[in-house]
Amino acid sequence: MLKIPVRQRSAAGLPGIVGTARVERRTRQVLPRLRPGDIAVVDHVDLDRTTAQALVDAEVAAVVNAAPMVSGRYPSLGPQVLTDAGVRVVDGIGVTALAAIGDGRVVRLHEGGVYVGDELVAQGREVDPDTLAAELDLARSGLASQLETFTHNSTEFLRREQDLLLHGRGVPRLATKVEGRPVVVVVGGHDAERELAGIRTFLREQHPVLIGVGAGAELLRAAGHRPDVIVIEDELPPAKALRAARDVVVRMDRGAHRDDLDQLERMGVRPLRFESAATPEDAGLILADAADAAVIVGVGMHATLDDFLDRQRVGLASTYLTRLKVGHRLVDAAAVPYLYSGRVRPWHLLLVMLAGLVALAAAVAVTPVGQEWADQLTDTIQGLFS
Repeated sequence: MLKIPVRQRSAAGLPGIVGTARVERRTRQVLPRLRPGDIAVVDHVDLDRTTAQALVDAEVAAVVNAAPMVSGRYPSLGPQVLTDAGVRVVDGIGVTALAAIGDGRVVRLHEGGVYVGDELVAQGREVDPDTLAAELDLARSGLASQLETFTHNSTEFLRREQDLLLHGRGVPRLATKVEGRPVVVVVGGHDAERELAGIRTFLREQHPVLIGVGAGAELLRAAGHRPDVIVIEDELPPAKALRAARDVVVRMDRGAHRDDLDQLERMGVRPLRFESAATPEDAGLILADAADAAVIVGVGMHATLDDFLDRQRVGLASTYLTRLKVGHRLVDAAAVPYLYSGRVRPWHLLLVMLAGLVALAAAVAVTPVGQEWADQLTDTIQGLFS
């Protein structure tokens, strides 16, 4: 179900919409600050679907982008998510306009212009559904070059991380017992909440190891589950969640010094270092695979070619190669309801027995012996009540 953003009417009858501007160059940094009706002002070329859905969930009134929503390199999925949800979209205002708008100021959007009071401080273009459809069609012609870049990045990643992918070297040893158990890896991706709800029966009956990656840890907690393992990179989940987990793994680049490790230790958490160029999502899969999980269920992960290209980063190569490594164990959460219907319970067997007895009684009843038994039973019952 689409969420309709909370919007404010323009003051003094002026056209357009009004809201508080939340300005950040990096979209990920503005997301925690957004409130319903705000106007998110970011610098994010080729907005991806996951980020766009997070903006919709925050119930923003509009998104203003310094960069183009669709650069033409490939058909980015984010702008479509925003327009389908009824969010006003303006792009191409330029980086210098971010300072002119000012964080926390009340602004008005009208026909691609950004106004503070009566002053036009930035001018972009309003992205309507027709314009977006035409640009996405044109961008599809750029997919071939993106695939070539993707192939090159995959080769480079394999060269750098061959010890990790081929031999499992550098994977931290978890205190959580994983060997032979099912594992569910949850990331804060598109449709993660719905997919998590769809495997409730599996979670309740199989008691898998739960790995929360980034925002996935909070998704698990919101659904009433305690993550056994939390994988983090930049943003730290609440201290309560970290202390409740048996293992906290920090993904970092090789040789990097992280102040977060000292901060975690001051919180009473002893983190495990996972030095790799792999993404946190892929690190969670590698951890489960290295610990010899029976099966790995991925929740909220990027699985299609469009999803891969939509992520538009070098880490895409790690996702591709990690999927190859763990492919014999990995199952998408969307497929679990079709593959797993639940354990056979005693009342299931009782129903089968009752159905068999009813069928047997019906078969016997049509025979002469059965009719004689029925007559005798009828006479006996009538005798009891006469």
